[in-house]
Amino acid sequence: MSPNAFPRPVAYLQCIETTCRATYDAGERIYTCERCGGLLDVCYEWRRAELDNVFATFDARRASYHPHDVSGVWRFRELLPFATSPCQIVTLGEGNTPLWDAPRSARYTGLKQLTVKHQGMNPTGSFKDNGMTTGVAQARRVGAQAVACASTGNTSASLAAYAARAGLHGLVFIPGGRIAYGKLAQSLDYGAVTLQIDGNFDDAMRLVREMARTTPLYLLNSVNPFRLEGQKTIAFELLQQRRWRVPDRVVVPGGNLGNVSALGKGFKELYDLGLITRMPRLTVVQAEGAAPLAQWYAAGRQGNGRPVTEPKTLATAIQIGNPVSWWKAVRALDWTHGTCTIVSDQEIADAKAVIGRDGIGCEPASAATVAGLRRLVAEGCVHPEEDVVAILTGNALKDPDFTVQYHTGQLFTDAEREMHLTRAEGLITSAFANAPRRVPPDADVLRRVILDLIAEPPPLTAS
Repeated sequence: MSPNAFPRPVAYLQCIETTCRATYDAGERIYTCERCGGLLDVCYEWRRAELDNVFATFDARRASYHPHDVSGVWRFRELLPFATSPCQIVTLGEGNTPLWDAPRSARYTGLKQLTVKHQGMNPTGSFKDNGMTTGVAQARRVGAQAVACASTGNTSASLAAYAARAGLHGLVFIPGGRIAYGKLAQSLDYGAVTLQIDGNFDDAMRLVREMARTTPLYLLNSVNPFRLEGQKTIAFELLQQRRWRVPDRVVVPGGNLGNVSALGKGFKELYDLGLITRMPRLTVVQAEGAAPLAQWYAAGRQGNGRPVTEPKTLATAIQIGNPVSWWKAVRALDWTHGTCTIVSDQEIADAKAVIGRDGIGCEPASAATVAGLRRLVAEGCVHPEEDVVAILTGNALKDPDFTVQYHTGQLFTDAEREMHLTRAEGLITSAFANAPRRVPPDADVLRRVILDLIAEPPPLTAS
């Protein structure tokens, strides 16, 4: 195979339900099983000869200037053999996100060391770009002219950008409640038609799925299994950056649960192919006002789990009460002997500020990972010596209002009730506040302030 060739078509769709396992052609325009309604996987009839020395192939491509090799998704195309033609690919150089040491965050969590993989350094500022490039490739494959999603912000920004690059109509359905302007601004700027629904994310999701069923719209939420194919490459790139050494644990925020589902599939495929000898434990962290999966685990996994009908969290990217990828996420946690935990908005806000002290900015939902690790270490569920990678899902500029309000002591637990609260009710405590300091336009005063400041040790986070 030539260096830039694409694998032969060996993909098919399969229902994940063990009592069904129906299969479909990979070119069919479906999102769930037509027999039982279950979620679908993109599966492959692997040609093992094409995987000989595949890690060396992936590493060699990092020196290439070809757009498909520069992409941190399509570099791994032997593990994405559903895309059969280079002309299907629309890439913005997605992936290639950094893996950073975070010593202050490690100390805050109680870990000896902590590494973060910052998906917020993607072209549109979130991990969604990894999945959107593969979703749009499939949209082109099936001849779609218009793509759509429901979104709390990041998915809509990514869809809008990739639709624009692909020359497709982009439609985004956003909830009428709180949505970060940093994300909404992207969708508007990239030219997507933005439809604001009176309701929450789950209402928007229900409607866009209905429209994808009854109109020519091609759905690009994570219920589309081709979206998750791109997101699974986060696992591949993470391992490549670690010279193919598997960490003990990978921690992700939990909203619609597509990310943990995709990571689980990525690690499982590498393991089943014999390319790695063990899998990391996956850990999902949810906000306490939007934690259906974690609550189900805490209750001993009784029944099928209940959605949260009115999800509430300031971490809007994970403000989802009825996650689409529920059973794929459960499967990923079962495969990896993983776990779930719940954190408060207060814990998320403090963890976000701590991450910032490492010189790393992230959106609130990302900080759930560090908040969750702090809790799990304190509870004895995570050993301080574990080799842990925390996934930061979005860029700090996605929700700047949250950051400014935290540091100026104006962040309330429920923004809609802010006008009715006193300073003592519902206010997030800013334990790591770094508010602007008012000083007069006087050189002598400024000089004293500066000299007093530099006489102090650099700011460190509390233990």
